[in-house]
Amino acid sequence: MARRSFAEFGNALYTGEKSIDFVGRRKTWYLISIILIIVSIVGPLLRGGFTFGIEFTGGSQFQVHLTEGQDRDPAVAENAVQEVLPSSAPRVSSLGPTDIRVQTEALSDEENRAVAEALAEEYGVSADEVTTSYIGPAWGQDITRQAIIALIVFIIFAAVVMAIYFRTWKMSLAAIIALLHDLVITAGIYGISGFEITPAAMIGFLTILGYSLYDTVVVFDKIRENTAPGELNDRRTFAESVNLGVNQTLVRSINTSIVALLPVGSILFIGAFVLGAGTLRDISLALFIGIFVGAYSTIFIASPAYAHLREREVSVKKHDAKVLRTRAAAGEVADAAEAGDAAADAASGRGRAVR
Repeated sequence: MARRSFAEFGNALYTGEKSIDFVGRRKTWYLISIILIIVSIVGPLLRGGFTFGIEFTGGSQFQVHLTEGQDRDPAVAENAVQEVLPSSAPRVSSLGPTDIRVQTEALSDEENRAVAEALAEEYGVSADEVTTSYIGPAWGQDITRQAIIALIVFIIFAAVVMAIYFRTWKMSLAAIIALLHDLVITAGIYGISGFEITPAAMIGFLTILGYSLYDTVVVFDKIRENTAPGELNDRRTFAESVNLGVNQTLVRSINTSIVALLPVGSILFIGAFVLGAGTLRDISLALFIGIFVGAYSTIFIASPAYAHLREREVSVKKHDAKVLRTRAAAGEVADAAEAGDAAADAASGRGRAVR
């Protein structure tokens, strides 16, 4: 019954029998998004900035190899490091089903040896079971630079391709606005929550770009059909035709988002809680947040923004004025018909009273 009701609801949205006014309430969605963007920018600043992984900041890393069932209490590693370096604030995380990973600021060779020995002693393993490595900040800086270049190139290329495909730069601009909206909010959630930004998270951020644009292109393709010169008619304004396209693809967008979120959520759960795999967790977390925000922006930001960009065009204003005149005329005819019916009823009543 629920499935049939949802299908009927989707069919009613597609035919226009029912309609959710996404475009008409755009000021509300804009206000919500502006608040989210402000929080996403100010929130991380109030926390002291983003938390970058050791790959970006550089530092020393220790991996303690334990056996199955052996205690992996992070407090043990923190105490071991602080015994050697009282001012240090190590980041401790589980790695796989048995290992512990400890990351600190860059240490000297002597400090590295002392920390490795302290970790081995606290966990009750031999010194050979503690692996020490050093990561320089230059690698992270190079990755950051390459990611920024890739982001800029992708946005420019995607904007050009969409402008050519849709034959209007305004659709392309609306899609890019929604895309930047997704990136800012996703990064803000990372910054506010204190999630560590790693190369794997950066990969997730870049992957968001493709998904967000895919969902937007699907909706825009339907909007283009509804607003083509031969499809516009005297029954709907331009904004109403855009809104119809959003409603017609709403069920598809919801289904696509759910289908995408389920496996990503599974990977996130397995990576974070079952395997303790940091790379899986970082990629899937960025994807999970980005897919959710991307589905929101396609419906509530990209489509209303496109209607907003087109509403002042001369052709659109003429069409909307014609639609409103037609409605006004139809309303006057309807009012006249109602008045005639009322007069006829009154006359009929008087006739019966005379008889």
